[in-house]
Amino acid sequence: MSKSIKILFIGDVIGVPGLNMVKLVLPGLIEKERIDFVIANGENMSDGMGVLKRDADELLSLQINVLTGGNHTLDKIQSHKFIAESKNLLRPLNYPKGVYGTGLGIYNLSEKNVKVTVVNLIGRVFMKPLDCPFRAFDRIYEKIKDETNIIFVDFHAEATSEKIAFGWHADGRASVVVGTHTHVQTADSRVLPNGTAYITDVGMTGPYDSVIGMKKEASVRRYIMGTPHKHEVAEGDVKFAAIIADINSETGKANSIKRIIYPEF
Repeated sequence: MSKSIKILFIGDVIGVPGLNMVKLVLPGLIEKERIDFVIANGENMSDGMGVLKRDADELLSLQINVLTGGNHTLDKIQSHKFIAESKNLLRPLNYPKGVYGTGLGIYNLSEKNVKVTVVNLIGRVFMKPLDCPFRAFDRIYEKIKDETNIIFVDFHAEATSEKIAFGWHADGRASVVVGTHTHVQTADSRVLPNGTAYITDVGMTGPYDSVIGMKKEASVRRYIMGTPHKHEVAEGDVKFAAIIADINSETGKANSIKRIIYPEF
């Protein structure tokens, strides 16, 4: 039996263009790379903000095991009941106690005889002032560390400094820490000294003829005029952004992390 598992994480899936790109790329990538477990950030799936049940179900039908979220996860009020009941769609763990949904899932990989923990956290710099993600991770780590040593963290944050600080904070405890939210893939993927695979931002799976997935004309007017303009999902130059982390299933330490952007720029 192999002593490693491969986890694929797909960066923020933006609307229908992102969904269609996942449909196109994912099956072949799973087969080629022999992926054992798939996670995708789905908080921008429905019209670019939030996730409806129908869209989450469609993503989860594509060999995706878990959807993570962020500051838009709870935007669609009609999804509240679904999110409250779902075990495969996570919202940030560090929302206040009592908020519906869950920020953590533990999933069995029976064929590998291991468990994978997925944790979703949200940063606080330039974001809504929620509970401390660093301390939230500390608390949950103490609760789960004896059940599984494979811990994958989606850290959804605006500031690169906060993401990097969290990577160092979790080094040696989390198997993988990926940053999401800023929709631009960074070139700093690496394994930190104590065995945590890290990248500041995975990037987005969606249209790049845009401003972070939205139609660029409205975004430009918003900056020039200082007035509100409707966010609409763009359509052109769609790309698939992801990382593959290879993890030692006995130690929980990362062997490697590889960036994917397809098609390349």
